[in-house]
This record gives sequence, C-alpha cells and structure tokens, in this order.
Amino acid sequence: MNKSILLPADQLSELIQRGDCVTVDCRFDFSDPDKARSDWLAAHIPGAVYADMDKDLAAPIEDHTGRHPLPDTGDFSNYLASIGWHTGKHLVAYDAGSGALAVRLWWLMRYLGKPASVLDGGIEAWKQAGYKLESGEPEVQANPVEMLVPEDDMALDTEQLVIHLDEVTVVDARSEERFTGEREHLDSKAGHIPGSLNRPYDSNLTGDIRFKSATELRSEFEQLLGNREPSGVVHSCGSGVTACHNLFAMELAGLEPGRLYPGSWSEWIRDPSRPIESRPSRSA
Repeated sequence: MNKSILLPADQLSELIQRGDCVTVDCRFDFSDPDKARSDWLAAHIPGAVYADMDKDLAAPIEDHTGRHPLPDTGDFSNYLASIGWHTGKHLVAYDAGSGALAVRLWWLMRYLGKPASVLDGGIEAWKQAGYKLESGEPEVQANPVEMLVPEDDMALDTEQLVIHLDEVTVVDARSEERFTGEREHLDSKAGHIPGSLNRPYDSNLTGDIRFKSATELRSEFEQLLGNREPSGVVHSCGSGVTACHNLFAMELAGLEPGRLYPGSWSEWIRDPSRPIESRPSRSA
C-alpha cells in the first residue's frame, strides 16, 4: 500500500490489521491539559498510544521561547522508542478531527527524516466509517532508542527570521481576528509579524472537517502567494502547532511546503524590540 501523508479511515484500518503502523492519539485541550489523556483512556482507535502536546511534542517553556518549543531530539527519540516505533514502522497521527494537532507530530517526524501520515478527519472519521474504539492503555513493546537527527533546513529560529524577514514570506495560520490584532486571548500582545500573510489553518478543511482536495488547496495557496515562491514560505502561528497545518496542506497540494518557524508569535513577542503590526498586512 502506498502510504500517503493523508490517510482515510479504511487505509488506517488495513495498516492496523497488518501490524504495519504505530497509531498515535494527539488530542489535546489547551485549557485542560489532563482531559485529553482521560479521553484517550476512555476511547481510542485500537492500539493507539497517546502523545501529550506539552510533554511529548514540546520542550518546557523558557524565558526566551514560545509556548511550544521543539522537543529535545533525544527526549523525542526516547518517546518514540517507548511507544514501540522504529524505522520499520509507519507512524499515523490523529486528533479529534481537524488535524490541527496531529500535524505537529507529522512535522516532527518529517523534521527528523522519517515518514508519517495523518488520519483525515481524525477519530470522528474513524467512528463515522463504522470502526470500533477500545478503552484502557494498550500493551506496547518498547523498542531500542534510535537517535534521530533533525534536518536543519526545515525550521527557522527567531534570530534567523529577524535577519531574513525581508527575504521570506511568513504565512500565519491563526484566525483573522488574532492576526489583525482585533482580538488576542492567548498571548500578551496582539498583531502579527510584519509583512505576514494570513491563512487560518481551518481554511484547509471542508465543511465535514476533511482536508480539501490537492487541486483546491493548490489553487488557494497560489492565489495567496501570488508571485512569491512557495519555497520561500515560513509558516507561523501562535506557538508552532497549527502552522504545521498550512505546511502539511502545501505538501498535499504538491507545492514546496516551505519551513516552520517553531517559536511563532508567542516567541516573537518575547523581545519588545521586535517589530509588530496590528492591522492586515500585504495580500496576494
């Protein structure tokens, strides 16, 4: 079976039956971090292990970082070994439906040079397809740790972004009201990185919370970017999570997906000397 980066429920079911994948539940509630793990224990896709956004898919917050710094490579490698992943296993991530959280794990695997997929429509799509859920903690056979090495050209840190801001195209995945500065409920300052374009991550989805077709996504991103090169895109959001959604969508569309700015808005505003805009910026 050709393992696309986006899988429907029937293909995931086949992979599970063949024992060819590690399935990871990435559901998370930022307002109640313990709730998602309880939800996972209560009902999850058979065999699915859990990834905690704050503990497994991010490093602890420091004074200079955003809200979800990239995890230490060694810690993340240990996590993957603990859930039974190894190079011969394909990893499939899912969340409640939109993919907004699952794409973080997909991108981390990609960053470390390993393939992964996202379940289109998440656990809701699995249930709608008639497949069963299970409860409790699955039995997992841990594997020896494989120390993975990141591909440095896939991410941009704040210092690099400051230097190259006039040379790249920042695409911000936050809602329009947060982007323009009209409303900000998570971070201490409102607005956006100067010169950014706004593409709310849910623009990549259909009404039933599935990803739009590759053709539709390509058309929309080409319209957004105009004459700007996709390879020059740097993806941002509030903390480096939903930015991965736009990056994922560009790859689905067959475009060069660009790079991730993991620190995103919450790290950019840590230094009061960095410029911000609080109005709509350049458009396609």
